[in-house]
Amino acid sequence: MVAATWDYIPNQKAPCRLSRSRLQLFLDCPRCFWLVMRQRIKRPSMPDFLLNDAVDRLLKKEFDIYREKGEPHPLMKKNKLKAVPFQHADLDKWRNPFEGIQHLDKELNLLVFGGLDDVWINEDEELMVVDYKATAKDKPIKELYAPGTYHDSYRRQLEVYQWLLAQNGFKVSPTAYFVYATGDRTVDKFSNRIKFDTNLIVHEGKTDWIEQALKEAKACLDGGMPKYRRQPACEHCNYVLKRLGLADKLKPKKK
Repeated sequence: MVAATWDYIPNQKAPCRLSRSRLQLFLDCPRCFWLVMRQRIKRPSMPDFLLNDAVDRLLKKEFDIYREKGEPHPLMKKNKLKAVPFQHADLDKWRNPFEGIQHLDKELNLLVFGGLDDVWINEDEELMVVDYKATAKDKPIKELYAPGTYHDSYRRQLEVYQWLLAQNGFKVSPTAYFVYATGDRTVDKFSNRIKFDTNLIVHEGKTDWIEQALKEAKACLDGGMPKYRRQPACEHCNYVLKRLGLADKLKPKKK
């Protein structure tokens, strides 16, 4: 693994680690991104979604059974998908959120990485990125929400993984999948179990936005704290700036 720093100092010699989630943070709010990478001021952490994590872990174990057999999972058969779980010696590393699959952009001096859930391989020997999602709704999720919703970050997540695999020399299919498990909350009682409806959702990934986003993220890191942010205003960095007494200095000047 390449030795790299977790935060950033302009003109540093060592590469800086840039996770998939921090690239998404830059897209959400460049100012929050700058604060965490340059000043180590993080957004408040969210509580762990332990039930979601349990579903994630169990799905990995389940698909690994078929990976060892070299056979398609029943969900693949149900959707007439001609593929099997991909076997690779580094799969456990790719799944590690602190290591993941990596690519060092020498020009930008950024070590881009992301911990993926799964990879399948189709008949054309193309790798297909897979991500597990779990939620609870009155109706099962069978397709992603329209663009402009939080599902956009899910789409970008898969696309970054596709890009990372391609940068590592793999033949990657543009077709990626979500294994989306929806817990049924309309039943009459708990009875120590939750019934899940699990669906396979197709996503045709586009990775042409990533390299430009990386360049913009690096330019953000090399500059001063961004003065403005895309609307609406970000409650996280605005709160930090008020606590630091910097909020008034960054207000747009009146003409």
